Amino acid sequence: MTAPETGFLDRDVVVGGTRYPYVAYVPRGFDRRAALPVILFLHGSGERGTDGVRATQIGAGAAIRANPERVPAIVVFPQAPPGSRWLDEPNDAAMLALDRTLAEFGGDPRRVYLTGLSMGGYGALHLVLAHPERFAALAVVCGGLLPHRTTTAVRQSPLTVHAADPYAFTAHALRALPIWLFHGEKDAVIPVDESRRLAAALRDAGADVRYTEYARTGHNSWDAAYGDEELWRWLFAQRRA
Repeated sequence: MTAPETGFLDRDVVVGGTRYPYVAYVPRGFDRRAALPVILFLHGSGERGTDGVRATQIGAGAAIRANPERVPAIVVFPQAPPGSRWLDEPNDAAMLALDRTLAEFGGDPRRVYLTGLSMGGYGALHLVLAHPERFAALAVVCGGLLPHRTTTAVRQSPLTVHAADPYAFTAHALRALPIWLFHGEKDAVIPVDESRRLAAALRDAGADVRYTEYARTGHNSWDAAYGDEELWRWLFAQRRA
């Protein structure tokens, strides 16, 4: 019997006539019968492109390369095109990449997780609002809900744009989902108040939320967040009923 492919595997999907590359990470020693957990990772604005590679270079991908034993999971790395955001078609392509990966490699449907950083953190919050039944837990790194003059890479989700208080609306919608937020205190791109306000709203809604703020840290809070072994232990402990 031929051993299954493992490592970072190039794949693509087509949505609306556009090809969207993605990478499926399959850990060494993979056995489909093990029903591994599955993670969908949404990259930031700097990793947009059409090469299918940049999405794996920082955040979850870098953490896997540094310590693969911490991430015994199948990880899906979709890539958004240049100039786009994690909304509309790129969002649909990410979900299709997740579904294709589950069909190809299997996985535990009760342990499908969502995470993203910066632009991908905004995208993850939009995606989980659109598909709350799909995910067992959410980890957002330097993300948020509202746009800011400091970046053109994020836009408010159309799912929250009509809410009088987008933070309270999101917290109420996600109150049953385990969530961990991370942010740098000195972030000059996505203000730290984005995570502070969302964390407070989630607590008020009675959600199972953790919030980690890194003192004297700027926009790059992803090295610390994804490099924290506790994040992976926490993530893999979460299961949908």
